[in-house]
Amino acid sequence: MSENNAIRYGHDSEDSDEQAFARKRADMVHHQIELRGIRDERVLEAMSRIPRHLFVPHKLRDRAYCDTPLHIGEGQTISQPYMVALMTEMLGLTGSEKVLEVGTGSGYQTAILAELARFVHSIDRIASLAESARQRLAALGYDNVEVHVGDGSVGLASEAPFDGIIVTAGAPGVPAALCSQLAEHGKLLVPVGSQTLQRLHLVEKMHGQLRTRESTGCVFVPLIGEDGWTV
Repeated sequence: MSENNAIRYGHDSEDSDEQAFARKRADMVHHQIELRGIRDERVLEAMSRIPRHLFVPHKLRDRAYCDTPLHIGEGQTISQPYMVALMTEMLGLTGSEKVLEVGTGSGYQTAILAELARFVHSIDRIASLAESARQRLAALGYDNVEVHVGDGSVGLASEAPFDGIIVTAGAPGVPAALCSQLAEHGKLLVPVGSQTLQRLHLVEKMHGQLRTRESTGCVFVPLIGEDGWTV
């Protein structure tokens, strides 16, 4: 095989892989998300665009569009696609919001939020994950995201208030610091419960008062920090 043919073959192989991933992504959005009740067109469109396989370890790329969380290293996971869609829809983003994400992880949820909000601050306590996510998001062209390293359980007071706060780890209770950083009409989503089983809590700030309602059961890794679990 000539060098030119080898290069062309390599490109054809990459194109074929991307087409296969695109088909898997479309199937994921339709069967795992839309048919399970997610109706926000902006959420569906964002999840149809974003290449989830680029946010998981290379050895797991064939499973990137499966209906399950996947390990990404450091004891952390990328959330199940349906849970990403559900939590994002519950925030009700319109495009004008400043959002805080607690638990950057792979950066996949961050990318979804960046597609739907004006600006996203994301924070992770694990520096290596934060740096990998920062590079991945930059490579994909997201310029409305800033990734921080720190204790996400106490939020990011320097950038508050936030129109939306999403926590992608399970907390023993609703973190008071995050509630204090909500803007008027802001929404906070956080899984609350034990370290092995939680329920989603949606906190809304209306006329200076906080209203909380519980939603579906879920399982997230523990939220480690001052206003979360100890190591």
